[in-house]
Amino acid sequence: MRDKFLLAFRSIRERKARSILTVLGIAVGIAAIVSLMSVGYGMEYAITGELTGMADMISVMPGKIMGGHTYIEMGGFTDRDVKDLQRISGIKDISAMTYDSVEVAYQDERKPTFVFGGDTKDLESFYVEPVGLKEGRWLRENDYKGCVIGDQVANDFFDDVIHVNDKLVLNGDKFVVVGVFEKGGMLYSNDVDRNIFLTLRAAKNVLQTDEIKYVVVRVYDIDEAEAIAEEIKEVINDNHGLDDFTMAMTMGSMLEQIGDIFNIIRGVLAGIAAIALIVASIGIMNTMLMSVMERTHEIGVMKAIGAKSRDVLALFLLESSIVSLVGGVTGCVVGVIVAKVLGFLGSAASGLEITAIVKPEVLLSGIAVAVIVGVLSGFYPARKASRMSPVEAVRYG
Repeated sequence: MRDKFLLAFRSIRERKARSILTVLGIAVGIAAIVSLMSVGYGMEYAITGELTGMADMISVMPGKIMGGHTYIEMGGFTDRDVKDLQRISGIKDISAMTYDSVEVAYQDERKPTFVFGGDTKDLESFYVEPVGLKEGRWLRENDYKGCVIGDQVANDFFDDVIHVNDKLVLNGDKFVVVGVFEKGGMLYSNDVDRNIFLTLRAAKNVLQTDEIKYVVVRVYDIDEAEAIAEEIKEVINDNHGLDDFTMAMTMGSMLEQIGDIFNIIRGVLAGIAAIALIVASIGIMNTMLMSVMERTHEIGVMKAIGAKSRDVLALFLLESSIVSLVGGVTGCVVGVIVAKVLGFLGSAASGLEITAIVKPEVLLSGIAVAVIVGVLSGFYPARKASRMSPVEAVRYG
């Protein structure tokens, strides 16, 4: 076995340029798998970490999800619904909110956007604490004609930038801007950046509705959240005479859905990276076939002095395995570096603290995949070399 290793290393060393290119082909594929998987784990950890802090929360909406991802709104909740929820045991507090589209006018321009209205303290805990205000202050309950706007509303909707004390017209009603949000990160950009926030009373007046579109329930015991969510659905569905009028989603079920989504994303990323490995495997096969042709005379001499077919087969498989192993290790090292860089760039772009999580099983899997690809790609050339006739091989030289 020692002689086989020495012969394999000698062959690889004699063909440096070709061997280096083959190693690079494998390394690129493995680096892509390691880096993308590590960043994917980092993103999942960052998002679930943010949501875990709201584990006592149940989101209640008047609608259902169709096709696995499309939300269909069924109408709105009433004050009776909210009062009935207050009677359910285990609920700590309830926050009712409403929202809908409005036309916002600033100077001589008009744009469509969404208005959110709710209890000011609840909205503050949901949005102001994680996002922050870059200008002004948050709403008070007596700010009937005050509003707080998202970053895009302030900076992108109109020709002129909107600041605190500027006046907006929402569906014909005048409001004074009392605060401007910071730009929302990945988790909050859709809920904050393009929206305008009012008190619940002001929002109902602007939208001309008494309907409540969104209720947030907080529970005392997180372990009871799923049971309470089922009871919430039963109570409101009975009020409206429908079996599927209400959707009550706990943070636990949301985390499960996010986990499923990330599993799909990781599968897609691994599939994309596998394309690079397929290209690398073709390179290995080509390299080994060329090596067989160049060493036909050598193979003949080996067989003439007593080497068996299985020895020749083992030698060529050993060569492809060594090249693949070096490529796999190199790819893992490069993949870790790339993952750290992508995590830093992702943090800067999303506002979340994304730290690439490099799992040992991902590294070991990367090296194993590289070796397997090398062995499979090198099998045909190795088999071809082992089946050569010693007489014909020696004459070829």
